[in-house]
Order: sequence, then C-alpha cells, then structure tokens
Amino acid sequence: MTRKQLLLSGCVAFTCLVSTYALAGPIENYSPVTSARLENPEPGNWMLYRRTYDGQGYSPLDQINTSNVKNLKPVWTFSTGVLEGHEAPPIVNNGVMFVATPMGQVIALNAKTGEEYWRYKRQLPEDLFQLHPTSRGVGLWEDKLYLATTDDHVVALDAKTGKAVWDTKVQDYRKGQYMTLMPLVVDGKVIVGGSGGEFGVRGYVAAYDANSGKELWRTFTIPAEGEPGHDTWSGDDWKSGGGSAWMTGTYDKDSKTVYWGVGNAAPWPGSMHPGDNLYTSSVLALDPNTGKIKTHFQYHQNDSWDWDEVDAPMLVDMQRDGKSFKSLVHPGRDAIFWVLERTPDKINYVAGWPFVKTNVWKGIEAETGRPILDPDHKPVLGKRVEFCPSLWGGKDWPSAAYSQSTKLVYVPANENFCGGFTGEKTPLVPGQLWLGTKPEDIGLTPAPNADHFGELQAWDPATGKKVWHHDFKTSQLFGAVTATAGDLVLAGGTNDRNFRIFNAKTGELLWEQKTNSGIMAMPMTYEVDGTQYIAVQSGWGVDAQRIQDALAGKVAGFENNVPQGGVVWVFALDKK
Repeated sequence: MTRKQLLLSGCVAFTCLVSTYALAGPIENYSPVTSARLENPEPGNWMLYRRTYDGQGYSPLDQINTSNVKNLKPVWTFSTGVLEGHEAPPIVNNGVMFVATPMGQVIALNAKTGEEYWRYKRQLPEDLFQLHPTSRGVGLWEDKLYLATTDDHVVALDAKTGKAVWDTKVQDYRKGQYMTLMPLVVDGKVIVGGSGGEFGVRGYVAAYDANSGKELWRTFTIPAEGEPGHDTWSGDDWKSGGGSAWMTGTYDKDSKTVYWGVGNAAPWPGSMHPGDNLYTSSVLALDPNTGKIKTHFQYHQNDSWDWDEVDAPMLVDMQRDGKSFKSLVHPGRDAIFWVLERTPDKINYVAGWPFVKTNVWKGIEAETGRPILDPDHKPVLGKRVEFCPSLWGGKDWPSAAYSQSTKLVYVPANENFCGGFTGEKTPLVPGQLWLGTKPEDIGLTPAPNADHFGELQAWDPATGKKVWHHDFKTSQLFGAVTATAGDLVLAGGTNDRNFRIFNAKTGELLWEQKTNSGIMAMPMTYEVDGTQYIAVQSGWGVDAQRIQDALAGKVAGFENNVPQGGVVWVFALDKK
C-alpha cells in the first residue's frame, strides 16, 4: 500500500460535539496564555508546535543530559484509546498537558502524575473519508485551546473543562478539504492551513478570531487572475492546482512575519499544469494581521514528484562566510538542504546541497537558487519515470531540530529510497483522489546495494558539512526530532518501536526504550516542581505504516507488523 492509497477511518458518528469528563474534574488554577508568554516561553513549558515561534524544536532544559540520561526511566503512561498515527507533541502549560490524537480527540492530563482531567471527543460525519486520520496538536491562547479537525472545522475548547466554546467551518470535507495541523496562534489570531492536495483543491492559509471564531482573512496559495504569480499557470489549472498548506508555520516576532510552507502542485505530472506554478512547493512570508503575501521563495518549480514543502523553515540567526544574518533553514522533501536569508521584504538564496542521494537535480543556480533539473527523472504523461528519492522525499513532514548549544541541525532523513509512476490524465471529480496516476502504479524501490534506509543526520548549516550520522538498516526514519540544552537529541521514527536519545555532539546512542508501538510524533520535554520530564506519543500508522507495507518483502528485515494504538510515555531520571 502506498501513501496515496485509500485509508478509511473506522470512526463514524454525527456532526455534533461531545465532551466527556474524567473523575478529576475541571482544571483549577489554569495559567492564561498571552502573547508575551508565547514569544518568550518559560523553559519548563512547551506551548507551541516546536516549543518556540522560531520552529527550532529546542529546549533549554538541561537537568537530563549526556552524563545522566542512562538513568532515565518511565514514570507514567496513558493510553489514548484510539488507533492510527499519533503525530502530536504533548502540549504543556504550567503542569497541565494537552494531548491531541487521531479521531478528533483532546485529552487534558496532570503533567506530573498522568491523571486525567477531561477528554473531548469530536463526533465525525458518517461519510467522512480520512486519508490522513491524525492531528498534530492544539494551539493555546488565554483560557482556550484550538483544534483543527479532519472534517475541516476549527474548534475552540475551554482549557479548564474541555467544553466547546465555538466551532467554525473552514471548507467542505466532501470536496476533499481537511486539516491535520496544530493551529498557530499569533496575537489572538488562530492561523490554519488546509490539506487536500491529492483531491485537486486550491490551497489556502486562513486566520480566525480567537474569541469569536470569525474568519479574519484567507490567502490562497495559488494566485487568481490579476494577482502576482498567476502567469505561472496555464489556463484554468490554477483552480485545482493543489498547494495545500497542512503544517504549522513559524513566526518572526521582530518583523511580524509568519513563514508558511506550501505543498505540491496537483495533479502530480508537471505536464498537466505547465509553468512554475507559484506558490506551490514554496515558503510564503505572510503578514499575520492581513494575510498579505510579503514575499516568497519557491524551492522547486512545476512539482511533479509529490514533494510537499509544507514543513515550515526554522528561523536561525547564524554566521556564514564571516557574515551574520537571519536565516531560514529547511531540509526539504526535494532532498535539498536549504539555507536562505530572511529580510523584511525578500527571501534570498544563500546555499543549498543534497542531504540524501538524488538523481533529479544536477545543481542549483547560484544567483537565483533555482534547482537545475535532469528531465529524465521528471514524471510525465504516458511514460513511467523513476526518480530518487521517492515521493516521500529526503525528509517528509517530520520536523528537524536546531540546537542553540551545538549550532547543528538534526535531520530525520530517508536515504536509498527511489520511486516512480506513470502519468495518466483523469477527470477531476470533487472529493475523489486526483493524483495523475493510478495508486497501484506508484512504486517504492530500494536503491541498488543499499545498506541502510533511515538516517539521523547532524549538519552544520554555516558550512554545509555533515558532522555525524546514525544509520538504521531495516527501517525508514519517520518521526520528528527534538534537541535539548543537555546536548541530547530525542528521536523515534523506526519500526522497532524504540525511543532513542543521542549525544548531540557526537551521535553516540546513549539510551533507548521499547514502547508499545512505533513513534511518529515529536518528542518534547518539560518541567514540573523542579523535575524535568521527557514525553512522546507512541502510535504507528498513516504514512509510516504505508512505507512499511510497500517495502515488506522487498527488503530483508523490513517488518511491517508494527502494532497500532496510542500511548503517551513520560520519563524522568531515576533518583534512587
């Protein structure tokens, strides 16, 4: 089974909202979330998708470090009660943990003990088809939580009780519109982006008032007639051109700029939508107050490989070649490690290099940052074309991390995977998959003489040098990573169900723990009453499972019988 094959959720119900309550009752003494706290979060909290607006995935906590991590032990676990891919980091605000799971569920827990406060379950429509039944977490603002749902609504919950405060429809799930991301909350605006590029939608980013749920602005990722960039499309292709924006953006609080990644063009073969196809496979710089596009950078033009570039770039202040500058760092699905310069009105190309093997690009134009294509490895209509890496790319959505301690970027990469398909022209039917090929025709092939597949990499973005790597011989690496001031890198992502911690400087494996399932979700760390904890959701499924299914029988040792079922794992040092 491939990533794009159908996956029907077993969750059926009505379109109403339901909250249930655990014995512990509502949360007392909840700490309201303000702009000041989001812009400068306390070290012990994790209140944003990657902890901070810059998206670095870095924690300043160092109680757990390279010298004592060997003493890390589980202190509590919590079963979520649902199957499929658990992809959200636990969100912690002053001792309260919020866990988002597949099937529209949010659970509030005591972050110290694992005791349940309340549980919200959204009841989803009976006719909802969930291609990616998952969630990447909840946004926080004042005394509310914000959940983006797979039936394409944004829901505000009372943080203390789990009761729904407001519910706003974003688009129509019957047309293939849905959401899986954690909303980004900036100055009282709840910003989301939609999924659905596989269904021929027109992508967008939209903002809602945090108190009322009223839509404030909507910016389409594909320009209409009369808008800048429209001339990069032919005819009416722009109306169904994809460009979904299904991952959480990052935010520069100094320049008041949101950076949002945009997905692939639709359908896949580029010959079906001639032109550069702005703003697909790009990063957009948006004004959070109006949604206006300030500027952009397109990673690759006329996407034909399903290489979404939705993972927003990390904001890093760095020095390179003796120059200090504000950068955007993005290890791309297109196999290129991008280093860009962000300015108030322009994104400049600085450097780029392949971080996994690729036969698609011959190089990068030094002046423009435009990749130089090898046309023999670009899918077209009527011909089977093979390319490396596969459609899952050098790195899919699982996020990389940057350590302020080591100044290195840690990339959950997939090496030695190739793929291919035959382009086929089919009519667009709203709500049905529209890939430009048959799902059963999509190939995932190990590269000849491959000796490993998953690869945790450490790169110096200032020099372009790979500092270390850890190889996984019989598994892909499909999970986000996190770095800490204790010089640790936290990672799941493998089919052996292990959670691992590495030395951030050397790559040495320092600790590992078998969990109930595979880990796709982002690990995180927090502090309560002077004790540092490390937490992660274990729960295999969605694309990670599809990769395993596609490779089962092709590669010796590839195990696709990974048990599903979500469990929150929390660890702390054994002080005995």
